[in-house]
Amino acid sequence: MNALSQIKICFDICLWSLSVMNNQPLRVIQIVPSISLVYGGPSQMILGFSKALAEEGAEVTLLTTNANGDSGQAPLDVPLNKSLFQEGYTIRYFRCAPFRRYKFSTGLLLWFAQNAHRYDVAHVHALFSPVSSCAAAIARWKKLPYLLRPLGTLDPADLRKKRQLKQIYAALIERRNLAGAAAIHFTSDQEAKVSNRFGVSTSDIVLPLGVPSTSIESPNLAQLKQLGIPTEVLESATPILLYMSRIAPKKGLDMLIPALENLHENQVPFHFVLSGSNPQDPGYEEQIGDRLRQSTIADQTTITGFVQGEAKTALLHGADLFVLPSYYENFGIAVAEAMAAGIPVVISDQVHIYTDVQKGQSGWVCRCDVESLTQHLKTALTHPDERFHRGQQAQVWAREHYSWHAIARRAIAIYREIQSEQLQLRTMK
Repeated sequence: MNALSQIKICFDICLWSLSVMNNQPLRVIQIVPSISLVYGGPSQMILGFSKALAEEGAEVTLLTTNANGDSGQAPLDVPLNKSLFQEGYTIRYFRCAPFRRYKFSTGLLLWFAQNAHRYDVAHVHALFSPVSSCAAAIARWKKLPYLLRPLGTLDPADLRKKRQLKQIYAALIERRNLAGAAAIHFTSDQEAKVSNRFGVSTSDIVLPLGVPSTSIESPNLAQLKQLGIPTEVLESATPILLYMSRIAPKKGLDMLIPALENLHENQVPFHFVLSGSNPQDPGYEEQIGDRLRQSTIADQTTITGFVQGEAKTALLHGADLFVLPSYYENFGIAVAEAMAAGIPVVISDQVHIYTDVQKGQSGWVCRCDVESLTQHLKTALTHPDERFHRGQQAQVWAREHYSWHAIARRAIAIYREIQSEQLQLRTMK
C-alpha cells in the first residue's frame, strides 16, 4: 500500500470517527476537591455548570469528596461512592482519607483510574490541591484529554501565600499538569493575563462562571426585616449598600470600613449590610464584626451572617448598590450574581471581571485604596438615577455573558474540538 493510500485511509477513519462523535453524547467527567458551601462560590459553581452541560446533551459525572471545612466541621452527610443522579447528571462523593485536611481521597483517585476509559474528556478544577493534581496525572496516564481550571491559584497574589512550598509543588507536580493539559480554563481575560504558568506554554480558554437568570422584583420587606434591616430604612429613600461575600482578608474590608466611615462623616446617606461568613477563619469574621460594632457607622450597619435561599434573594432584590473591593479575585461570582439581579456594583480593579463592568457600564471601578473607594461609593450613592441605569445595564450584561446555557454550549464545542484533536493525533500514530 503506498503512502497516498495510507493517508486516504487515515482521512476516511477521521471523518467516520468525527461523524460518530457528533452523533454520540459527549461523556464528561468533572473533578473538584469539594462542593461544600464552606469553600465559597468557585467550588459551588460546578453544580450549575454540570446541570447546564447535561441540559445541552452531555453525559456528566462529577467526582468530589465529603470535605466540609478545615476547622473541625463534620464531613458532608452524603452517601459515599454511590452514583447519585441529580438535575440531569451523576455525582459521586468519596471519603476524605488519609489526609482530610487537604481534601485528599484515595477512593476517588482509584475510581477515576479504573473508569477513565469511559469518558471523552476530563475537567479538573483547582491546582495545588492533591486530589486534583493526582487526577490530572491519572488522566495523562490513561491518555484522557483534560482541562485544568486554576480557581485563581496562578494569580501572583495567591502564589505569594506559602510561596516556597508552592514553588516546590509546582516544580515537582503542577508544571507537568499544566504542560499536559489540553487547555487551561480561566474565568476572565484578566485572570489569563496575570497568571503565572511557571514557564510552561499553555493553550488557554476563557469561560466565565455562570449565574442563574433572575428578574427584577420588588423587595421582600418582611424578609429584610427578619434579617435585621430597620423598618425606617426600608420605608425611606436611604440606599442599601450590600456586601455579600466571604469575610476574608483578601476581600478588602480593611478598605471598605474606613471608606464608609468617611462617607458617614461627610453625611452621605446609606445603610450598610454585611452578609457572609468564614467558617475557615472565624477569628477574622469576629474581628470584622467587632470593628463594625465599634465604628461610627454601627447604627447604620446590619450584619446578617451567611445567607442563602429566600434570604439571599431578598437581599439581592432589596439592595441599591453592591460593593466588593477585593485585593484579588480571579472572577467574582458574587459580583455576577448582583449584576444578574439588576444591582449596579462598585468593585476594585483587582476583581478580574472589572473590564466587564466597564464595558457593560454596569457600575463603578475603583483602585485598591480608601480614597478611590470612598469617591466612587459617594458618586454611586448620591446619584440614584445613574444607579438605576447602571443596574439595568448590569442585568443585560449578565444575561448575555453569564448565562449557564451559553457557557455550556461553548464548553461542549471546546470539548469536541479537543476530542477531535486527540483522535487525529492517535490516527497519525
